[in-house]
Amino acid sequence: MIKVLMVCLGNICRSPLAEGILQSKINANEVFVDSAGTAAYHVGNLPDERSIDVTRKYGINITNQRARKFTVRDFDTFDFIYAMDDSNYQNILMLARSENDESKVQTILNETHPNQNLNVPDPYYGGNQGFENVYTMLNEACEIIVNKFS
Repeated sequence: MIKVLMVCLGNICRSPLAEGILQSKINANEVFVDSAGTAAYHVGNLPDERSIDVTRKYGINITNQRARKFTVRDFDTFDFIYAMDDSNYQNILMLARSENDESKVQTILNETHPNQNLNVPDPYYGGNQGFENVYTMLNEACEIIVNKFS
């Protein structure tokens, strides 16, 4: 089974969106998807209501998700670790114990814009349109990811 982890800062906006979007596109018997945050601000909380609303609009339910913090053990569990931005990418790499750990990590928008290291903007302090924009970006990236596993 392929295991994919989506990572942002607090695990309530971007990474829950990415987790839900990718889950909606894969065979759950073949690919396991989870998400985490590099900070522990929201551990145990539901995704942001605006993330829940935008995914619901597209027929995806993410209300079963709860925020958790990224840990070193995640390197052992997951095959692919997608950071939402460069800051989280760097925070993940600081915990890497080996080149093998490092090789699992990349920024998610490199799927749609190879080698550009673009950031998924954090929509937390913005309005609903920011969540819609992030959904669109992540949906495009997840479409490419799922095709890698097909």
